[in-house]
Amino acid sequence: MPVIVVANPKGGVGKSTLSTNLAGYFANRGHAVLLGDIDRQQSARAWLNIRPSAAPAIATWEVSEDHIAKPPKGTSHVVLDTPAGLHGWRLNDALKLADKVLVPLQPSIFDILATQDFLRRLAEEKAVRQGEIDVGIVGMRVDARTRSAEQLHRFIEGLNLPVLGYLRDTQNYVQLAAHGLTLWDIAVSRVQRDLDQWQPILDWVDKAPVKLDH
Repeated sequence: MPVIVVANPKGGVGKSTLSTNLAGYFANRGHAVLLGDIDRQQSARAWLNIRPSAAPAIATWEVSEDHIAKPPKGTSHVVLDTPAGLHGWRLNDALKLADKVLVPLQPSIFDILATQDFLRRLAEEKAVRQGEIDVGIVGMRVDARTRSAEQLHRFIEGLNLPVLGYLRDTQNYVQLAAHGLTLWDIAVSRVQRDLDQWQPILDWVDKAPVKLDH
């Protein structure tokens, strides 16, 4: 049962967008997926409350900011949305559960500076170094051909953490979220460009971690 934690200590970088759409991808593939939310704002849970009953089911993972329990039996995939300022024991508890950590990051200098210590902490984590947890970065609201994308690559150079892909700044995410939907809940022709951008991210998500010899 893969557990994918979506984390960045900075707020407003697209954690909930990444979490809900990833859960939607799993649900549309027929998986029994749980979406957990340990953010006080409970954005992911609020989104689940407006999700249409006709859409592929995504269950709520009953977790809170003060307690992260193990997922219930019968679950095949878990996505955990995390709050801004994630650190200390909450981060440790999330990492104990995680098979993969996705870090959404906007390539502005302010977002990069606010995230650099967190990424270094992840890169130095024993479970990450030994291949027990995979960490990947997703550039949010950015065109891969811009100088901003180049700046993001320069920033993470040396951390040995991959940039999995870039998701463009589009109203598709905003409009779909307002109706409890994801890219995988509507006609492909309406969001083909966005689905194409997701593909390398999904390839990474679907790939089992390669564990190193200890």
